[in-house]
Amino acid sequence: MTTTAVSRPMRRRHAAAPAFFFLALLLSVIASQIPSAAARVRVPKNYVFQNLNLRRAYIALQALKKNIHSDPLNTTRNWRGPNVCSYRGVFCAPSPANESLTVVAGIDLNHADIAGSLPPELGLLTDLALFHLNSNRFCGVVPRTLGKLRLLFELDLSNNRFVGGFPSVVLNMPSLKFLDLRFNEFEGPVPPEVFNKDLDALFLNHNRFRFSLPTNLGNSPVSVLVLANNNFGGCIPASIGKMGGTLNELILMNDNLTDCLTPQIGNLTELTVFDVSFNRLRGPLPGEIRRMRKLEQLNVAHNQLTGVVPGDICQLPRLENFTYSYNYFTGVDPSCLARGFDGQENCIANQTHQRSREECSSEAVQSRGRR
Repeated sequence: MTTTAVSRPMRRRHAAAPAFFFLALLLSVIASQIPSAAARVRVPKNYVFQNLNLRRAYIALQALKKNIHSDPLNTTRNWRGPNVCSYRGVFCAPSPANESLTVVAGIDLNHADIAGSLPPELGLLTDLALFHLNSNRFCGVVPRTLGKLRLLFELDLSNNRFVGGFPSVVLNMPSLKFLDLRFNEFEGPVPPEVFNKDLDALFLNHNRFRFSLPTNLGNSPVSVLVLANNNFGGCIPASIGKMGGTLNELILMNDNLTDCLTPQIGNLTELTVFDVSFNRLRGPLPGEIRRMRKLEQLNVAHNQLTGVVPGDICQLPRLENFTYSYNYFTGVDPSCLARGFDGQENCIANQTHQRSREECSSEAVQSRGRR
């Protein structure tokens, strides 16, 4: 609707009409954000709540219960009455802003096998710090009203059936530290903004995310970053070297990554686990890996890597598991062989369980490198 179309009827009303229409518009916007709270959830007149926050929590929790289609473990069976703090999986605590005020601070429905969807009324839970729905059968999209959860610290939606693009509503949660979206059906690109958030852990694995990893990936301060089993393609951004002071675990397996391993990974001196297996990485192993002296597990298997496996890597003091199998390495330092690391199905002379001569021909290796 154009501005002209709105303004014409207003000129036929009295002077207070603009203010009235502005108020009506404002109320309609608020109602559209949480459209069915009043219509779907009726609060019995005889219900007494300690405070308004608990009354709002009652509305949100009852709306969630109405959206549940199957609850085989009867997790929400006792979600009745005004005492929401007694509901199974619901946890109350004093409000950080007012310790005399009891609020719903956490919801933990992990492993409940519940089938349903998330209602917009969940935006009423403005005191929520923890929201765990791991291992259920929730489906549909993540409601935008979750952006009202300004105190949310942990959000775990993993192992469900959520769909749609990356739930950008999480970008509006200033307190969020732990985000787990793995094992869902989210798709499309991962927004660069998520790597600018002050997160401690980020799990996006086993979804349908695609397109290249954002170039600002290295801005993230996370200690654990798991992006495996998506279809990103492209290369590992060089900015990853900026994560050296915080990153402990990096899992990028089966992400359709191409090109060479950036030498900036050598800056990840706090890293203990590094897995880039089942990609299409080419070129040699960067010698800079020798600087990753806290590395315990290194997996570069099932790529198209070439050259010689450096002894400096195999001699890292904490390295326990190193898998470089199913590549095209033509040589390996004796120290790697002495430690029994897995290097089968390469092109290493005088070693058992290697590729055939045809697979290791220069033409075959170059052809794979161009794919």
